[in-house]
Amino acid sequence: MHRRLTLFLPAICAIFVTACASSPKVDTGSGNAKPTPRTDSAAFAALAADVVDQLPALSPVSATSLGDHRFDDQLDDVSPAARAEATAFYEQALSRLASIDVAELTRSDQIDAALLKKQLQSELWKLATLREWEWNPLVYTGTAGSSVYALMARDFAPLSERLMNAAARLEQLPRFLEQVRGTLKIENVPNVHATTAAAQNRGVLSIIDAMIKPEMGVLSDADRAQLERAIDAATAAIHTHQDWLDNTLVPGAKGEFRIGAELFDRKLEYTLHSPLTRAEIRARAQREFDAVRARMYDVARQIVEPDATETPSEATQQKIIEAGLARAYAQVPGRDEIVAVAQSNLEETTAFVRAKDLVEVPDDPIEIILMPEFQRGVAVAYCDAPGPLDRGQQTFYAVAPLPENWTDEQVASFLREYNLLSIQDLTIHEAMPGHFLQLALSNRHPSVIRAMLASGPFIEGWAVYAERMMIDEGYLNNDPLMRLINLKWYLRAIANAIIDQAIHVDGMTRDEAMALMTRGAFQEEREAAGKWVRAQLSSTQLSTYFVGYQEHADLRRETEAAWGDEFTLRRYHDTVLSFGSPPGQFVRAQVLGLAIPRD
Repeated sequence: MHRRLTLFLPAICAIFVTACASSPKVDTGSGNAKPTPRTDSAAFAALAADVVDQLPALSPVSATSLGDHRFDDQLDDVSPAARAEATAFYEQALSRLASIDVAELTRSDQIDAALLKKQLQSELWKLATLREWEWNPLVYTGTAGSSVYALMARDFAPLSERLMNAAARLEQLPRFLEQVRGTLKIENVPNVHATTAAAQNRGVLSIIDAMIKPEMGVLSDADRAQLERAIDAATAAIHTHQDWLDNTLVPGAKGEFRIGAELFDRKLEYTLHSPLTRAEIRARAQREFDAVRARMYDVARQIVEPDATETPSEATQQKIIEAGLARAYAQVPGRDEIVAVAQSNLEETTAFVRAKDLVEVPDDPIEIILMPEFQRGVAVAYCDAPGPLDRGQQTFYAVAPLPENWTDEQVASFLREYNLLSIQDLTIHEAMPGHFLQLALSNRHPSVIRAMLASGPFIEGWAVYAERMMIDEGYLNNDPLMRLINLKWYLRAIANAIIDQAIHVDGMTRDEAMALMTRGAFQEEREAAGKWVRAQLSSTQLSTYFVGYQEHADLRRETEAAWGDEFTLRRYHDTVLSFGSPPGQFVRAQVLGLAIPRD
């Protein structure tokens, strides 16, 4: 899973925030002279520059993660006035874009214009119709945690400067949390969102303890005193908010987590920016689900019953696949060894990619860390890449520790799911040549607006594609157990897409979802239980893996046919990753020389 805080992709930050956007710059000329006409290309360049310049003020926390550090001492505003200002900014930018003849732009600018239009429409729809700001407390717990974490995780400025900016944000935290309590409509909040927010809220304190207090010695006495006062005020505010979460929000949260067909379809359109509809995704997913299970049986039979000649019943096939997977499940890390194992895997996967010359390998730094507490409860792992304006900064491959309150049985279930071979696959997905490599190369693209509008399906699809590609190229010496695990992980991506819409549109129950994941997709109980929670919290995001992979797989087949003898994996991969991270249909147009898609 990729997690980068951006202005338009607020996975763990407030969606609509500080209202500091200025009016767009208009060249009116001087004196009595008439304004100088501007070409459509110049008009779009001016609009893109204004968006890049002005939009970060709408979310200081997101701006920090983007790499724009003009607002590092400010904390997001989530008041009604801020939402009104954000709406005005989006409408104004959309109006300016509508006055531009996109056909007159360069192909690269046509892509950026299409992405900007879609995202502006999306933001306006989210504000007015989806209205997560009034029922999803997770966007606020993410903002609170990231407000400090984003300042302290990377060395983009002197430590003393970052500490004092953290102090300024901590001083504003009481105001921010009070705004949150006044904004959320308790009766509309789904209980699963409330309980998850309550579990995440104290994570800010762990960041203060782990990342701020040990560094305070670099400050002067006066600055240290100011930071200590800010910590005291923020700590009291967090405890007050925790009491409200536990005793008011959680008991009163009765909202429906299923968003329904109308909202789901529109949100899916904005999330994917793909020609595929919900019905087409479901049909593709079901075909792939059946086909992958059949392939898993073929691989498992080689491991368990290599001399079998007849095709057994479905029940027997199920047992043979489970028996094959059990061989892999026997290879498990220790409870506290996952980070160390992932580090070793990263070295192995990097060496393999270099030896096979599969794709350019960037020299950007990467570190494997325990997931910060305020970000836990949604995914097991994620890749936190630096923003496009913080090029060359550290990437974090974060892994969640096992909860201390889990029973031995729950721990054993989790470690079977995340066995040594699964951690290999996870490391390919999150790091090499998955998210870390792709995002490091993406950050080189000169268009900042494109980086701000990065496509989740393209990013997640590449990571799933990377898993399959590495196995196809012989990683781990074509070990059939590794291939079986890889197929299981792909089956999981397919199941994600199925349950995503089945839960939110069709009313799939927990028991039905658990049966599909545990029996149909061979997931362990702990993994499936966590995915059930994640599916409730993140409508449409779970579809990005499968849809993104399908677009990558389709494009590779088309490119191999088009390039013929000139096709090589290195050339193909470098080309595909040279355009940043736009939706797959735009990469396809660039690679194959097709017309840029227009809405």
